[in-house]
Amino acid sequence: MSNPGSLQIGQIVKILKGKDAGQVAVVVSIEDSRFVYIADGNKRKFDQKKKKNLLHLEPQSFISSEVANSLNESGRVTNGKLRYAVMKFMKSTETHAEEKGD
Repeated sequence: MSNPGSLQIGQIVKILKGKDAGQVAVVVSIEDSRFVYIADGNKRKFDQKKKKNLLHLEPQSFISSEVANSLNESGRVTNGKLRYAVMKFMKSTETHAEEKGD
C-alpha cells in the first residue's frame, strides 16, 4: 500500500469508512498529511466537498488530469468534470476486471 501522504489532487480514491463506504470519489484538495477533501460531482458536489481521514481512503492508481489541471488553474472544478473522472475510472476498472477473468 502506498504511503497515504502521497495522494494527489485529481486522484481517485475508494472510500473505506463512513456512509459512503464502497464508493469512489476524487481528491479535490489536500488539507495536511492526514486529511483530504473529496467530491464525486454527483452526491457529493464540489461545493460540499467532504473532509476525509486518509486512513479511511484507499488510493487508486488513476489520476484525472482534467480535474488536477482545472484545480491548479482556477482552484475550482466543475461537478461534471468530477463525474467524468469517476466514470472514466469505473470504465477503466471494468475493462481490467474482464481481462482477468476466464
